[in-house]
Amino acid sequence: MYSLSLHKIIITILTVMLLQPCTLLADDIDGKPFTLEKAIEVATTNNVLIKEAMENHKAAIEEERAVKKDFLPKASASYSYTRLKDTPFVVFGISELEVGPKDNFHWDLSLTQPVFTGFVLSTKLKMAKLGIELKDVERKQAILDVVKEVKVAYFRILLAKKILMVANEAVGQLESHVNNAEKFYKHGMIPYNDLLKSKVALADVIQNKVRVEGQVEMAISSFNTLLRMDINTEIDVEDVLDVVPRLFDIDALMEEAIEKRPELKSLRLVFQQTDYVIQLAKSSYYPQIAFVAGYEQNGDNPAATNNDYGNFNNAHITVQATWTFFEWGKKRTEVRKYRHDKLSLREKINGIEDSIRLEVKNAFMNLQVAEKNIHTARESLVHAKENYRITNLQYQQQMTTSTEVLDARTFLTQAETNYYGALYGYMVSLAELERATGRK
Repeated sequence: MYSLSLHKIIITILTVMLLQPCTLLADDIDGKPFTLEKAIEVATTNNVLIKEAMENHKAAIEEERAVKKDFLPKASASYSYTRLKDTPFVVFGISELEVGPKDNFHWDLSLTQPVFTGFVLSTKLKMAKLGIELKDVERKQAILDVVKEVKVAYFRILLAKKILMVANEAVGQLESHVNNAEKFYKHGMIPYNDLLKSKVALADVIQNKVRVEGQVEMAISSFNTLLRMDINTEIDVEDVLDVVPRLFDIDALMEEAIEKRPELKSLRLVFQQTDYVIQLAKSSYYPQIAFVAGYEQNGDNPAATNNDYGNFNNAHITVQATWTFFEWGKKRTEVRKYRHDKLSLREKINGIEDSIRLEVKNAFMNLQVAEKNIHTARESLVHAKENYRITNLQYQQQMTTSTEVLDARTFLTQAETNYYGALYGYMVSLAELERATGRK
């Protein structure tokens, strides 16, 4: 019973610890809409990709520390026991002379200090330092990816809510129109099919509203997932309506991307590491030299302190050199292989640089198109609103038909959708351009 209760307590504690970030976040944002800056802050703190990259960076630091330890002397010990079938002896004439016991106990201590390893240790240390830098670049890349995803998810929520607002507006206006149409029909001012057209149009916009409500919910769920919140958390985001046109120089953007993109930085570090890989392959061209100091005891008792046939202990200092100088050209072949790998990586870097330039150019063009679309869509929206106002007024005075009102409302819905699509499309394009150039 006690162990079961303890098990439940442990599970409860672990559950609270796992849910603590979400609880703190919910308390922190309770009743407050998310700003874009706050969303980015929360995401970069909680996102699993960034946490994974941070742990990889810490692992690289520990790897460098481990490599540094290889420069220091290493101590080892061994212990053995051997039982011989017969007592060892030597023959002098016709007599036998014992030269050792049946039971042999041996233990030793040794200390090994590498002196020259053919530059293996120094090369591994340089590679480990590059590894730390590489993992740090990967961490920054994860941050850039998450920041862009948060921006896109944020603007998608805003767009979905604006489309829902348009849908609600359309439902309200068509409900009013249907009420007017029913009154006109009762007074014999319009035919029945005009009333039916109005009701069908109202049913369509109601269905569209339900569909858009689902899109809003999914946009919020995606946003919550990025921030590692409960997927069903109801949140609000602060609107962003001001678009400040920015002037960009495409050539400067490309140069910035080639310099800052973490993907290229990572590949350049890997390219630099290939030189060290080649150096490691060349290390077998040199002898390996080490100092070895040791102490040993041999005896017929477990402590190896008794030896009737000689001294039971001894110590030694050794200079040890090993050199594999012939392997049928294996190492030379490996060196050539790594050199070809290096050239291959160089070409890969060139190809990715070209892809990044194209990505920047595409994001730049999308931003320009989106900016122009905002002005066009804004003018169209003004015209569509005025057109609907006039057409609806004419219908109330029975100067036009329901078809004209429904068409005007459709034009207005499309104009509003186009405007908000262009507005937040510009913001998404700006986020994509910033990511393409390596900006946060």
